[in-house]
Amino acid sequence: MTENATTLARLLEFTDSAFPVGTFSFSNGLETAAETGLVHDAATLEEYTQDIVRQTAFTDGVAALHAYRSYPAGRHEAILEADRQAILCKLNAEARRMTRRMGKKLAELSQRIFPDETVSLWLEEIRTHRTPGTYPVAQGIVFAACGISEKGLFCAHQYGAANTVLSAALRCVRVSHYDTQRILFRTAEQAETLYDRVRGMELEDMHAFAPQIDILASLHEKGTKRMFMN
Repeated sequence: MTENATTLARLLEFTDSAFPVGTFSFSNGLETAAETGLVHDAATLEEYTQDIVRQTAFTDGVAALHAYRSYPAGRHEAILEADRQAILCKLNAEARRMTRRMGKKLAELSQRIFPDETVSLWLEEIRTHRTPGTYPVAQGIVFAACGISEKGLFCAHQYGAANTVLSAALRCVRVSHYDTQRILFRTAEQAETLYDRVRGMELEDMHAFAPQIDILASLHEKGTKRMFMN
């Protein structure tokens, strides 16, 4: 997946929970799913996590790959279009806020770590409201700039989507660390299949149809549960 130890180390850095972009501050609607009883144990948590991962693959995953491929070609307008399409797939306000907040933060961090002309231009367009600044597009640009492979990018995004849910689950579902790590391990088994299905998709092929998840996320905007059990 990576050409050398340096790019592997960078991949690990950007997927680490300690990397300060706020990846683990959101639950993808899990809190409401737990509150309503839809997710209540390890089995239902695994189903929910896999649904999130599949939805993410066919939306954010596609946008990230297009941004990644546009970077070396210098196709800046294509990056902006991937960003626009990514935000259109977010049906609830919380998801839009999450992806924009993390995308901007990743761009800002990367500029402090390794200045890059494309990232700098994209960040300026976020600040001037020309583009939303979504997280998957930020990942695509930053990973390309760092020489991380395309498949590495896709796997990192899938890992982040799954781990966001599973980290929240430890605070609002009756599961243990053993359960969440087992689910994460099994979820990774579908990464290759999802990548093969997604890598040839165009932006207009993106689809986010997961109504139950979107309803839960929208309910969470006015809900009272915030990552804790009483």
